[in-house]
Amino acid sequence: MSDPALDVVEFVLTTHFYTQNRDLDENDLPPRFRQVFWSADAAEDAPGGVERPLKATDEATRTATGVERPWDAVSDLLFTQRTEFSGEISLTQPGMGLEWYRDHADDDRIAGNPTLVAALEAVDDLDAPVTREAARDDVRPVQADRVWIDALLSQYFDEDEDGEMLDLVNVRAPEEIETTLADLVLTGDQEGEIQKIVKAIEHREYLAEIGLREIGKLLFVGPPGTGKTTVSRALAHELGLPFVEVKLSMITSQYLGETSKNVEKSFEVAKRLSPCILFIDEFDSVAKTRRSDEHAALKRAVNTLLKSIDEVSLVRDEVLLIGATNHPDQLDAAAWRRFDEIVNFPKPDRDMRADILRVVTKEMKIADFDPEEVADRTTGLTGSDLRMVLREAVLGALTEDRMTITQADVMEAVEDFEERDNLKNMDMIDGEGAEVLGETGSNDAHDHADHDHDHADEGSPDPARGAEPQGRTQD
Repeated sequence: MSDPALDVVEFVLTTHFYTQNRDLDENDLPPRFRQVFWSADAAEDAPGGVERPLKATDEATRTATGVERPWDAVSDLLFTQRTEFSGEISLTQPGMGLEWYRDHADDDRIAGNPTLVAALEAVDDLDAPVTREAARDDVRPVQADRVWIDALLSQYFDEDEDGEMLDLVNVRAPEEIETTLADLVLTGDQEGEIQKIVKAIEHREYLAEIGLREIGKLLFVGPPGTGKTTVSRALAHELGLPFVEVKLSMITSQYLGETSKNVEKSFEVAKRLSPCILFIDEFDSVAKTRRSDEHAALKRAVNTLLKSIDEVSLVRDEVLLIGATNHPDQLDAAAWRRFDEIVNFPKPDRDMRADILRVVTKEMKIADFDPEEVADRTTGLTGSDLRMVLREAVLGALTEDRMTITQADVMEAVEDFEERDNLKNMDMIDGEGAEVLGETGSNDAHDHADHDHDHADEGSPDPARGAEPQGRTQD
């Protein structure tokens, strides 16, 4: 449970020592504090910064700590005072305040505040649990903050000229991504690739020294709903990197000549925001197998995309590139060669589905839950489908004023999902019934080859590697 006095004291101490020590910069401030003081006009050579002096006013302290009445939380401490007119909380005896903080805060908390670590290092009688450098390494850099991202985009891109393109690029700060890797069920292959990427980022300078620069271009392949986007976002959260998401189908302009420009500018956004993850969804919408009769503008778009991939590098530009496709069979051969790793996202088998169900229901009130039975009944469903099933079970219980769901609720939701799934395969529904695809002989029949819940054989080989998936899969 949070301690209001400790929260407020830490903030007031941070404002004091950051103001006093000119050797400290924005990356010495915990993200939740620096966002309170962020100013777009603080630096001429950067998209913003934090200007000294920092003042712990009632409003600033409330915003930074979440303590509604900050002065009430610390008014009985001997080293604090408050100016009535400005509402600023300050220190009468900073040394006493720092000693109080060291006695009351645990090591992990202190290590998350490089400013106070530096203050402790400067006092002989107070030991810091880590060095300032180590603390800075563990704190999310300012370049990953939402305020920095917005300011940087405004600085480099003109709203009138580039506004349409920027609307097609979705940029998320790490703190805006709620899903973590711990929330997901991953295959052994996926876990291995993530571990390699983490190490590559950690040892980027070493890789440059030995000439390994073409690293960090991944292609995620698999049916819809198997977690390609979710894993990519969770990786951004884990690494503390901005997540730049581009749907190629969206930037393929109705004016074909604009597509190449949109592709180039999407990569430029990523380079400006580096270090970051550039996630290109629906990769096959542009990088399809080329035909001799296709429009010249489309050919230019493909060439521009391939050239842009060649010119971006994790080692040199600090951009991790992840492409995703539901249709690997449609990719141009030249596109395949641009990626150094292909990661398979298969539909989950029975054991994987049971694991996903356990993870998704860990915070739910559920009586006599048997994930194995549900897994037996949900062949062919993805992690996304299973979440939908559980959502329906919860909503169904709420209609009966129950917040605890039962196994029967879940199984009924499975049946409802199967019924809706079958309806998706119907060509027409009327008052007396429906004509099922393939039975009418109509020339208007829709192609459902891309159907999300196609009940393919479980454990099918990786289309790129010809290998069986290992371990577990995610949502």
